Amino acid sequence: MVFGLPPGSTVLVVAPHPDDETLGAGGTIARLTAAQIGVHVLVIACRSHPGSDPVVRARELVQACTVLGVASHHIAFTGSPAATDPGARMAELVHLIESGPGLSLRTLRPAGLLIPADGSFHQDHRAVHDAAVAAARPSEYAPALVLGYRGPEDTLWTSQAGARGTVAVDTSGVSETKAKALSAYTTQMRSAPHPRSPETIAALDRAAGASAGTIMAELLVPYRLVA
Repeated sequence: MVFGLPPGSTVLVVAPHPDDETLGAGGTIARLTAAQIGVHVLVIACRSHPGSDPVVRARELVQACTVLGVASHHIAFTGSPAATDPGARMAELVHLIESGPGLSLRTLRPAGLLIPADGSFHQDHRAVHDAAVAAARPSEYAPALVLGYRGPEDTLWTSQAGARGTVAVDTSGVSETKAKALSAYTTQMRSAPHPRSPETIAALDRAAGASAGTIMAELLVPYRLVA
């Protein structure tokens, strides 16, 4: 059992871009789906800029989600002004996560919500964090569990997790699954010593595991834990 959630529960993962769900919470997602918990991934934006083809990014997302066992996924903004600067559409972002017609808190009524943690250096991540926190405010479909995940660059550069406390997820048994999902993002992964290299990510997960007494782990920031 993961986070005390019984089989058949639902978790919504909100990712700023394709790959953030795997970089920050790939092991956690794999643990959840292995425990028969339905995980749905809402990606906010797929930017179109030199070196980033939205069609390719979408295909990589499909491949990664298939490896992780994700039940469904959706990209909200692709190749549009909204994709370029989602933070400029905060009201739309909050509505999208809270009660949008597709994957949202209202339609899924999830027991858990995984969102980008606060303190990121990336403006899109900060905007999605703020919108998700607003969407998850107490309401009839507010999830009892809200946790924040960090990508490798945030962990190495701007991590504030220690200031808020952490929840450690033992990912020792699913490390190969996470690595395979990461390998789907061929356009986004880099060579060591870049933070987004397989070697660096594995090293960060081993360090997180050492802090939790496991071989590998992901450290999440708790925003709401209702027992």
